[in-house]
Amino acid sequence: MSPVQPAQTPLQALRTPGAPGTPHSALLHQPPQAHGSHEPGAPRASRSGAAAHYVRPGLLDRAFGKLVGRLARRGVSLMGTAELSVLGRSSGEWRSIPVNPLGLEGADYLVSARGHSQWVRNMRAAGGGRLTLGRKVRHFSAVELTDAEKPAVLRAYLERWGWEVGRFFDGVTASSTDEELLAAAPRHPVFRITAEQ
Repeated sequence: MSPVQPAQTPLQALRTPGAPGTPHSALLHQPPQAHGSHEPGAPRASRSGAAAHYVRPGLLDRAFGKLVGRLARRGVSLMGTAELSVLGRSSGEWRSIPVNPLGLEGADYLVSARGHSQWVRNMRAAGGGRLTLGRKVRHFSAVELTDAEKPAVLRAYLERWGWEVGRFFDGVTASSTDEELLAAAPRHPVFRITAEQ
């Protein structure tokens, strides 16, 4: 009898072996079970004073984002990008944006470098979404991490994409201390995503 294969994560499900632009896992820092879910009574991510933190994209950023999104829909991933779609909390329609999903020790995460954006607010309301790369569409559920759970994920994210998103972290880098990453955590929502069967 063949051994049972472990379930794929959303990022693994999107990967095509040998395809150019395949998303890569970032460096490993902390076991996935340490990034807790919101059980009853568990502390949630701090939003007081941080909810207003959001860096709006400029015209060039928006144009580049549209290009990256179109490429993702055609199966071309730039440095690990995929297109994220989440149901709008008011419209009920799918809203899409390119993102950099982070693979870390067998778990997948979405980090909002710009802060408490519309996709973050929609994700909180919807509890999940879908990732698209070419013809591969993977639906997932999402759990938001508490601030205390974020430093290892933020460090891995900055190691992978700091060259692209570092300007949104106010001087915090992958080399920053855990305390500095923890101080930045309220400004950058993080979700752990799990593929739906």
